[in-house]
Amino acid sequence: MAADFKQTKNLNDPQREAVEYTGGPILIAAGAGSGKTKTLTSRLARLIEKGVAPSKIVAITFTNKAANEMRERVAGQLATAGDAPFIGTFHSFCARILKDEAHLANRSPNFTIYDADDSLSLIKKIMKAADISKDVISPAVLQNKISQIKSEMLSPDDFDKITKKIYEKYETALTTNNAFDFDDLITKVVQIFENRPEILKKYHEKYSHILVDEYQDINSSQYKLIRFLAEQQKNLSVGGDDQQAIYSFRGADFRNFLNFQNDWPDAKIVKLEQNYRSSGTIISAASAVVQKNKLQTPKKLWTENAAGEKIKIIRAASREEEAMLVAGQIGQIKEGSVAVLYRTNAQSRAIEQSLLSASIPYRIFGGIKFYERKEVKDLLAGLRLAYNPADAVSEERIGKTFDKKTAAYLVQELPRLGERLNQLELINFFMENANYVDYLQKEYKNFSERLENINELISFAGQFKTLWEFLEKVSLLQTMDSPASKLTTNNSRLTTTSLMTIHMAKGLEFDNVFVVGCSEGLLPHERSYGALDDLEEERRLMYVAMTRARKKLCLSLSGTPSRFVYEIPEHLSDFVDLTTGKYALPDEDEMYIEYE
Repeated sequence: MAADFKQTKNLNDPQREAVEYTGGPILIAAGAGSGKTKTLTSRLARLIEKGVAPSKIVAITFTNKAANEMRERVAGQLATAGDAPFIGTFHSFCARILKDEAHLANRSPNFTIYDADDSLSLIKKIMKAADISKDVISPAVLQNKISQIKSEMLSPDDFDKITKKIYEKYETALTTNNAFDFDDLITKVVQIFENRPEILKKYHEKYSHILVDEYQDINSSQYKLIRFLAEQQKNLSVGGDDQQAIYSFRGADFRNFLNFQNDWPDAKIVKLEQNYRSSGTIISAASAVVQKNKLQTPKKLWTENAAGEKIKIIRAASREEEAMLVAGQIGQIKEGSVAVLYRTNAQSRAIEQSLLSASIPYRIFGGIKFYERKEVKDLLAGLRLAYNPADAVSEERIGKTFDKKTAAYLVQELPRLGERLNQLELINFFMENANYVDYLQKEYKNFSERLENINELISFAGQFKTLWEFLEKVSLLQTMDSPASKLTTNNSRLTTTSLMTIHMAKGLEFDNVFVVGCSEGLLPHERSYGALDDLEEERRLMYVAMTRARKKLCLSLSGTPSRFVYEIPEHLSDFVDLTTGKYALPDEDEMYIEYE
């Protein structure tokens, strides 16, 4: 009986069904907190129990955490270390193949793998040799286009002439340098499989079972790789949750998940719908929100956990008041992990400031603290030089950031203008005369995010009467944030509060979660207003944010409440509007863009 096997113990019935299935392709459609990775890991271990040679198994994950969990679980069943299955990322798996097949891509086995910085440097070098100015097209934009060509398996002929020209020279340079960039690792393997059927046959014989975690996050080249590897024996097991598909900006296409049964007509679909993480209230509320999406594999998430506390929804008069309110709530928490989640990195400024003022220790997870971000430091250097012409450190930063002509003009004019312009006028002068928006667009792929940080700094600067008051406040905040300052914990709470974007929070969980900025224009972000697909991804982001919470969830906002807040059933939440003192959400009227 299945229950007699070690790998099927401590599993619920759907999990056990997924682990035991032997009929070919299987899709494990798993809701948030339902044990997807555990189930996929148990399936891998069960294959070995059944006698499948470990070396014939490939398990592909998107995170090292998931890979390590799989390795630990199967380690005890391996006769020798050399008999282990492959467990790792798409890129590490393909790098291993290219070690053996590098000659088919005109490289030798001792090739170099270029990271994003190496790639960008090479593109800049090629542009300079081809006499193509950054004013015509930025290296960062070209890098994005080249990555798109590779990851989406597109033809360079479909792009503009400059992109096609640089792409071809870039490919030649990579070959000359005996190097692959990160996208190449997958794309070149797919091309080898397409063009050399005898090589594909070799890997069909080498690997009999393919397992893929987070299948909703794969892009076009990853999709083709999996199809090639599994097409002969059809022993393909994939797990994922289309309701947590939030990476379209990376090229991920969750329709691969939705179309799995079309690709594999005989596929088994198993739904994992029992949540083990969150309270009943949180699960009911998050499910009510995400069910509004049209494109999805419907699941009815449920839990045996207690209902727990209602969700707090708080509307403040401003971001500053919202942040102070959140800091006050965190200060009252005596135990359990705490996270503050936000849609954009720029939102961290007000939260960081309030936590510092309240002496609450925090860390930015997967990001940089607000006043350490390059664009913020650049603008502050300009303001400091305007206020204090003897500030050699700020002058040096400007000199290193801009070309000689631009830097000389800024260094000459800012001290003169500092005597008669306020901080907002000075920022405007700096931005215009440094062509700073163009500079960011040419140098950085995430320039729009950097502009959001600048807008946040401008918004904060506008709250002060004088340049000195603003610079003094920023300096004090930076001093409080330095390693030399000793933050004391409130109420003897030992946990450090984690701050991160919702994208960074996927896969994590916390006892107490605060989702800030739950207002129109932020969540959903205003950039999503143009298309139903984008708006639905924003709703999935909200779902991911809510389901990070185990016990307590607080949603806060200033401005117009997010449409997603209205989608939470009233009986599951307690709402308070600090701007009016009312305890009910304002009427929706017709304030949102709706799509049919």
